[in-house]
Amino acid sequence: MPYPKGHKLKVRNHIITSAAKAFRTHGVRNISLPHIMKGAGLTHGGFYSHFENKDQLVKETCHFAISDTMEMLQKVADKNKNEDQSAIEAVIDFYLGSLHRDQTEVGCILPALSGEISQLSEEIRQAYTRELQRFITFITELAEIDTSAGYALVSSMVGTVALARAVSDSKFSDDLLQAGRTQAKQTVNTGSK
Repeated sequence: MPYPKGHKLKVRNHIITSAAKAFRTHGVRNISLPHIMKGAGLTHGGFYSHFENKDQLVKETCHFAISDTMEMLQKVADKNKNEDQSAIEAVIDFYLGSLHRDQTEVGCILPALSGEISQLSEEIRQAYTRELQRFITFITELAEIDTSAGYALVSSMVGTVALARAVSDSKFSDDLLQAGRTQAKQTVNTGSK
């Protein structure tokens, strides 16, 4: 019996979603294809009917994960925007908050992969670079700041989350997030167009 129309795309999306969760939590090198396929509810044997290799999966997963993060942050901006807080301040508070730090499986993939990406293939590095540029553009436009300030803002945000997730002392981690929020908001204020 043939599969219904759209079945292969649906399965492919399940694989990418499983990979995004796994890469966000454990990085790329520490995750096997069988682990990703199991997370999608599939067997390892079906992987190659959807992707040429792991590099292709990583590239497509980076694109999916950044799109997912931007959509989530846009919702935060839209929901929390009020007279007392701008959209970018709401995004900064969320991105540099304990919930985002602690829920790695649904968080931004940039801090999760930043430490290992330079050691992966050139093809993956190029994909990561494109997705970082897309994320910088999103944040820069949301903040209504110049490009240089956008680079600084995103670098600060991604670096803060990476460090806050890495340390073993929870108070130190919280302090890093607080300092990051303060600095990010100062960057927005000084980088306004």
